[in-house]
Amino acid sequence: MNPPAPKNPTHSAEKIALAINPTASFGRRGLAGDEAAASLRAGGCDVVVLEAGSYDDLRTLVDEAITAGISALVVVGGDGMVHLGVNALAGKDVPLGIVPAGTGNDVARLLGLPLTDTKAACDRLLASMPSGGRKIDAGRVTAGGRSSYFAGVLSAGFDAAVNERANSWRWPKGKSRYNLAMLRELGSFRRIEYTVTADGGQWRQPALLISVANGQSIGGGMRITPDALPDDGWLDLFIVKPLSRLNFLAVFPKVFAGKHLGHPAVEIRRVRKVRLEAEGVVAYADGERVGRLPVEVEVVPGGLRVLA
Repeated sequence: MNPPAPKNPTHSAEKIALAINPTASFGRRGLAGDEAAASLRAGGCDVVVLEAGSYDDLRTLVDEAITAGISALVVVGGDGMVHLGVNALAGKDVPLGIVPAGTGNDVARLLGLPLTDTKAACDRLLASMPSGGRKIDAGRVTAGGRSSYFAGVLSAGFDAAVNERANSWRWPKGKSRYNLAMLRELGSFRRIEYTVTADGGQWRQPALLISVANGQSIGGGMRITPDALPDDGWLDLFIVKPLSRLNFLAVFPKVFAGKHLGHPAVEIRRVRKVRLEAEGVVAYADGERVGRLPVEVEVVPGGLRVLA
């Protein structure tokens, strides 16, 4: 008996490498990887599942798959997995597909992907396969002589310190860990004296944080730069000038709705290239540790192809 024809088949048997987060439990979505593989196969794709015990080993498998030849790389997980995919594919014409299964999912949110429905996310990327997806900008960051790429936001200040603290905790899980880490960090955090060099100008900038955004949100939906576009050839430099703890806590809830932009301590300017210098500050990009400042960040227009 012949097997049933796949539903909604793609125009050919596309070969897809499906990379699954090696560390996530996916919470209530524990079978997200298996569900994604089944959905993509039902869509007519030749799926090669890539799994490993660590990010480094998974990165090696991804690089080998790209070298061997694939039509697309699909990652299952949160922004950390997206970061892995972006760095594997930036500058290449192989598209990146995202099946959101993390706690933040800020890049997936930027692209308007379904965040809680694995099949819907797979259907979305299958529909994009025939056209090859769309091109978006990438950010390239250089720190300590090493360059890497990001799709969403690079953080260098209070938000990065919160990330550093949250990553050191095993509990609680999800967004509450980030919010609790923020409250703990706020008790000891002090203003930072930055030197900023952007598009030919240089100035001293006291601030609580500076972020360089290709995307709109961090921390699972905090819309720090709600007007940022991932394909306009610009990065949004987001600055929060020094505030008292009480004033910061008053502004913070507004970030989720993107209603903080009118506050006098908040400044956003668009740049193509920026260098950030400060003592004792660690930068994170798409939630992944980049290294200590100084860092140089520049936009790579159309540097990444995505299935969205």
